[in-house]
Amino acid sequence: MTAAAVPRTDTGTEPDGVADRRRWIALAVVMMASFMDLVDVTIVNIAIPSIQQDTGASFSAVQWVTGGYALAFAIGLITGGRLGDIYGRKRLFLLGIGGFTVASALCGLATGPEMLVATRVLQGATAALMVPQVLSIIHATFPAHERGKVFGMFGAIVGLGAVSGPLIGALLTQWDLFGLQWRPIFLINLPVGVAGLLLGRRYISESRAEKALRLDLAGMALASVGLLMLIYPLTHGREAGWPLWGHLSMVGSLPVFALFVRYEQIKTRRDGSPLVELTLFRVKSFAAGIGVQLTFGIVTGIFFLVWTLYMQVGLGWSALKAGTTGIPFSIAVSVAAGMSVQKLVPRFGRKVLQAGALVMATGVLLYIWEADRYAGAIASWQMALPLVVMGAGMGLIVAPITEAILSEVPREHAGSASGLINTTGQLGMALGLGLVSVAFFGVIDEQAAPQTVGAEFTAGFVHAMWWVVGVLLAVFALMFALPKHSAGHSAEDTAGESAADAGGGPATEPAAGEPVQAEPVPVL
Repeated sequence: MTAAAVPRTDTGTEPDGVADRRRWIALAVVMMASFMDLVDVTIVNIAIPSIQQDTGASFSAVQWVTGGYALAFAIGLITGGRLGDIYGRKRLFLLGIGGFTVASALCGLATGPEMLVATRVLQGATAALMVPQVLSIIHATFPAHERGKVFGMFGAIVGLGAVSGPLIGALLTQWDLFGLQWRPIFLINLPVGVAGLLLGRRYISESRAEKALRLDLAGMALASVGLLMLIYPLTHGREAGWPLWGHLSMVGSLPVFALFVRYEQIKTRRDGSPLVELTLFRVKSFAAGIGVQLTFGIVTGIFFLVWTLYMQVGLGWSALKAGTTGIPFSIAVSVAAGMSVQKLVPRFGRKVLQAGALVMATGVLLYIWEADRYAGAIASWQMALPLVVMGAGMGLIVAPITEAILSEVPREHAGSASGLINTTGQLGMALGLGLVSVAFFGVIDEQAAPQTVGAEFTAGFVHAMWWVVGVLLAVFALMFALPKHSAGHSAEDTAGESAADAGGGPATEPAAGEPVQAEPVPVL
């Protein structure tokens, strides 16, 4: 069945109430999948000591358990988004969540560090098929006048997922269910994945790009090679002693990316089916938002890994104590995310995001002051204030940024745009993880005597947090390039979509042979 002929299950034959219920269930399904992925990125950090003890893995091997996932995920995201545009977003989402569930089972059954690393790479690759479809399905399912609210909910899930991983991982590791130690952090994905697969198959409506697209194999190859040349040395560099080939590889990625851009321009003129729709970068909100997403990814990449190592290794806290310490952070992120989209952004625009960067930087400065003052005697409750301030700042950013980036993207390029958003976020996180080698490990002695480990890790934590403050100030500066207020759709566009939606559902796909009117892309 072609994209144009795919019937929408929520139009025509169903009552408006049923159609509306179906799309909200579909939203819950894709958000559940997104939450599962985000938790899986951070849940591993808290279980590092348990993994090392059970499998005998070296620190380098454990680093690859996290880095291998990020590497495969980042490389596959753009391609995953475009495959959804071509072959159907629902189809790719179901394929991705099914593969992610299988890979999670294999991670939980891993017999050694080598198998765990390999299955984590597989998990990252399947996540790259699943995750880009989330924003694409939301973009294609909800009309323009509802997307702000929906993206706000998505932003809250993003923030909650990012900070809930350590707590969930701590509980599962501490409970040692059935004597499985760290393995339940992966096995917990099985019931969630199966439920998402069954519900997604029933409630998600299929959508594709409105015009026929072809698979850009050469573009996929160039993008993958360029990303691999950049991210692999960052992930592997510290373990290998920062060899010359790593630096040459990162520098060599630049001409590969330049060749990719040139090829995509040629591909656009030839058949209009590039892997990346370069015209998206003519939209100021998209281009500026991508820059913010990349830089903010560096913040998260540095903070979450260093924070976990500081508490568990430096302070000697248990996984459960470290995980519960993050609860104020999680609550603050969720509350601030909801307020930012519903109350603040409609009134104050980009000032909310800029305030978020400054508030988060203030929280980091408070953390630095407390870590310096109390050193190894710092208590969990004393971390609550800086974590609440940091969480509030993060919530003000993560909720509205997605809507700001995608608000003016044509629906036909939703998959490509979503892949770019996720890729830049993952690329930023990979850069942050690479910078941990300099910002944290570069100032501590890993061979320090046991009695001095706490002081070493506290000093490393403080040094890394100054890096976080600097990057947050860069995020603040980049936000001046965002439009003061999201332009969104014009009143006529919104009214037209509302009429077409007939009850709030997505517009019906054009019939075969019917001319398609693409949504305008304002250039701000």
